[in-house]
Amino acid sequence: CDASQFCNCSSMGLDFVPLGLTAKITVLNLAHNRIKHIRSQDLQQAVNLRALLLQSNNISSIDEDSFWPLAKLELLDLSNNSLAHLSPMWFGHLLSLQHLHLQGNSYRDLGESSPFSSLRNLSSLHLGNSRFSVIRQGNFEGIELLHKLWIDGSNLSQYEQGSLKSIKKINHMIINIRSINIFSEIVRDILHSVAWLEVRRIAFSIVAEMQVLRVMSSSFAKKISFRQTLLTDATVPELVSILEDMPQLVELELLDCRLLGTGQWEMQIQAKQSQTLRVLTIEKLSIEEFYLFTDLQVVEGLLSLFTRVTVQNTKVFLVPCRISQCLLSLEYLDLSANLLGDQSLEHSACQGGWPSLQTLNLSQNSLSDLEMTSKSLSHLGKLIVLDISQNNFGEIPDECQWPKSLKYLNLSSTQIPKVTKCIPRALEVLDVSANNLKEFGLELPNLKELYLTKNQLKSLPGATPIPNLVALSVRRNKLNSFSREEFESFKRMELLDASDNNFICSCEFLSFIHHEAGISQVLVGWPEGYVCDSPLAVRGAQVGSVHMSPMECHRSLVVSLICVLVFLLILLLVAVGYKYHVVWYVRMTWAWLQAKRKPKRAPPKDICYDAFVSYSENDSDWVENTMVRELEQACPPFRLCLHKRDFVPGKWIVDNIIDSIEKSHKTLFVLSEHFVRSEWCKYELDFSHFRLFDENNDAAILVLLEPIQSNAIPKRFCKLRKIMNTKTYLEWPLEEEQQEMFWFNLKIALRS
Repeated sequence: CDASQFCNCSSMGLDFVPLGLTAKITVLNLAHNRIKHIRSQDLQQAVNLRALLLQSNNISSIDEDSFWPLAKLELLDLSNNSLAHLSPMWFGHLLSLQHLHLQGNSYRDLGESSPFSSLRNLSSLHLGNSRFSVIRQGNFEGIELLHKLWIDGSNLSQYEQGSLKSIKKINHMIINIRSINIFSEIVRDILHSVAWLEVRRIAFSIVAEMQVLRVMSSSFAKKISFRQTLLTDATVPELVSILEDMPQLVELELLDCRLLGTGQWEMQIQAKQSQTLRVLTIEKLSIEEFYLFTDLQVVEGLLSLFTRVTVQNTKVFLVPCRISQCLLSLEYLDLSANLLGDQSLEHSACQGGWPSLQTLNLSQNSLSDLEMTSKSLSHLGKLIVLDISQNNFGEIPDECQWPKSLKYLNLSSTQIPKVTKCIPRALEVLDVSANNLKEFGLELPNLKELYLTKNQLKSLPGATPIPNLVALSVRRNKLNSFSREEFESFKRMELLDASDNNFICSCEFLSFIHHEAGISQVLVGWPEGYVCDSPLAVRGAQVGSVHMSPMECHRSLVVSLICVLVFLLILLLVAVGYKYHVVWYVRMTWAWLQAKRKPKRAPPKDICYDAFVSYSENDSDWVENTMVRELEQACPPFRLCLHKRDFVPGKWIVDNIIDSIEKSHKTLFVLSEHFVRSEWCKYELDFSHFRLFDENNDAAILVLLEPIQSNAIPKRFCKLRKIMNTKTYLEWPLEEEQQEMFWFNLKIALRS
């Protein structure tokens, strides 16, 4: 077990629950072992256990009182074992249980009564297996609200009416089922309780069977998903007719489904035009004879109210003009990863088609003529965003017709060797990454973001033709130097990403970029082994620069010669200061003196955040898009303090760090190789030495995002080395099945 009392004993070949479990343990992972029996005394002392993972063992028997001491247990995973029955006695004392996983065992039913009657806080329930055949009335008594209910009922043969009616609300129900008759009986019980119904592995192949599904038309579900479902020409009209009658249906998904037929539907769909259905998603729909598919004229009346349509990876080679003209309300259309060509696009985007369209994704198709593509779309008066990346345009013409409203254009990975005036002047965002560009000289006065990653550029684009540019990415090109003239006109530039090029860094040039050119973030990247002790290595930017000759650096060889002695003296002082960390000690001494004048702890009323997050900008994608979303959207949500979002503008950055740590219940360090090389991450750690570790406060949480070599940690951070040797940290797992446990442990640590 580690210091946070997370005990990982998975895949250790254990035949029994290990001895010596104590009340300190909060998480116990015994998955992937050979345990066959859970005894009464096995968990008797683990009274503070929050998560117990027993999946993928050989458990066939559990003593009735084995789980009774676990009143604080929130997650219990018994999936993929050999349990032949479920006993209500097992769960009788688990009053805090929220997540229960029972799928993949060998039980055929849930017993005569409800095994879950005492689980008042249950949020998600996974059950069923290949032998599961009977659901009886009363099996779900005691459960009133579920966030997710997952039933593997592939061989379910008996369902007693009213069994699921006791559950008043289910946000997301997933059912794997084959029998349409059983499915219709289940639907009858969940007409008013399920918000999102996901049906898997069912076959709609016989028309007569579809009549029993008429009960679905009374369902109040807002979203229906069919995954790995079989459809035929004969059953599609019946299914559409049923879905049309659903009073609150907003979204329909067909994922990885199969259609036997060519759209020659035997009966006309009498469209009542659902007043609620707005979103249609079709992904990986398999139509064996797709090239014989009809023009879908019979569904024209269903389409006028759709606002979002996605048809991905479905071998679409044409959208009939009449269908496009019927999509009157369509604002978002995704036809990526299909077979649309230049001629078929011209027909699909005919006059009067897609009149309200704002976003169009045609990436990964068979387009090859950019002039023809632009002309086909030129009449779309509301189009703002167009993605035609990963097509094969090659040479592009000098002039093109585009919609006047177009602001965003993605032409990445389209084999373009040269950009021309075909690119519309009114663009605000342009992506021409991963092409064969050797230069970029277009005049785009409104352009704010330009992405030129993975090209063959040897110099930056001129600033004069793009005066309003705010962000520029030239990663993975062939740049090896910058000149001052290249930056003089970039007055509005906020972010320059030129990493993964061939630069040799010099701190002097950094100063020019930051102070004279006004670029606040310069991502260049250091050569291996090179460290720049520049004050511009601020939070939010990994900063590098270019080695410059004496003539360029000083503008005059004469001035260089005059100043050489002064320069050598300064260099000596800088070297001494760098070797003995003079700047570091001065800064942190000042921060320490300020901290000493403040109270030891902020009053409870001044605690504004659950945690202050310290991380490197290189890890911001994981922190901001994964961790923040997981924690701030939790229930209840955590309040996190991030420097980008929560620091007070205009305030000294060290004061911001001090105040944020003092006003946070915890301090969460996201450790990585980038972290230990970051200047400001070092200062945050140093301050934590003064404010947290020196006060023996256990408010620091360490998350190891990637393995860190011990020699990568600066020697002067002896306390950090000591903490990492004595305090267990959470490691981010790459396997998705282990990430749920990581989030669970992190949330426990934040609440402690």
